[in-house]
This record gives sequence, C-alpha cells and structure tokens, in this order.
Amino acid sequence: MVTSRVPAAVAALLDILRAAPSLADSVHIEDGPTAVNLTDPDRIYVGWQPNSEAAVNLQQDFNAAGARTRDEAFVINCYAESRSGDKDMAARRDRVFEIVGVVETELRASNAFPEAPTLNGSVLWAHITTGDLDQSKSEGTRAGLNFGVACFARI
Repeated sequence: MVTSRVPAAVAALLDILRAAPSLADSVHIEDGPTAVNLTDPDRIYVGWQPNSEAAVNLQQDFNAAGARTRDEAFVINCYAESRSGDKDMAARRDRVFEIVGVVETELRASNAFPEAPTLNGSVLWAHITTGDLDQSKSEGTRAGLNFGVACFARI
C-alpha cells in the first residue's frame, strides 16, 4: 500500500523539468542539495532551499468516515538561481523569474499536456504557491527564488 505520493511527485516534477525544452540546454536541474557549482550559472533545485531543513512539508488526514482513504497535502520546496560575473542585478532577477515562469508553465494543463497539473498522474493537482526572492553581489551577481510546488493527492 502506498503511504505517500511524495516520492512519485518529486520524481515526476524532476522528469517534467528535465524534459522541458525551454530548460534543456540552459538550466541545470538538481535533485535535492548539491555542492555549489559556479560553472552552471542557472540552476533549479527540487527538494531543497537554502536555510531550510525540509525537502517537502506534508500533512495527511482521513478524507471520510471509515478511514479507507486519506488526503495528502504537501509542498515540494524548490530553489531557482541565476549567477553571473557581471554587476547587472536586474538581469539576474529577470532571469530567475523567467526560469520559475517556465516551471509554472510546465505545471499548467494545455491541449498538448492535459496531465501537466497532476505531475504525470502522481497527484490530483500541483501548482506554484509561494516564493521568496534573495539577491547578492559578491564576485558578480546572484538572484535566487525559493518557491513551493503545492500538491494534493488521495492515497
């Protein structure tokens, strides 16, 4: 018996992002935390945010009397980052929002991908719900955006 849809949802989100044509050649998609790698200026981390202990926050409850099925709500913590050796903060900020915009587009249903909001059938729905922008200038510029992909599933 499946006790959580979290592993399937994280795997599906990674698959969707790695297959996205708009990210394929320019953005490194990372599963969880990794050592800092400045050779890839644009990155998305799935299941990791700076200064956060949790990869995913989840909650379950019975969905009806009889305790036969449960509802599961969870947020996959993610982080997008864009770095450059120049001092143009506006360009980094614009780029990181462009990257997260691609994530949001990939999670929306379309005629070509009607299953998109379900993370390939792993959840009932998923969408971006939160975000926090951070910026720094040290040997160049960096803009990062913490964002959460909220999901709802029935198990």
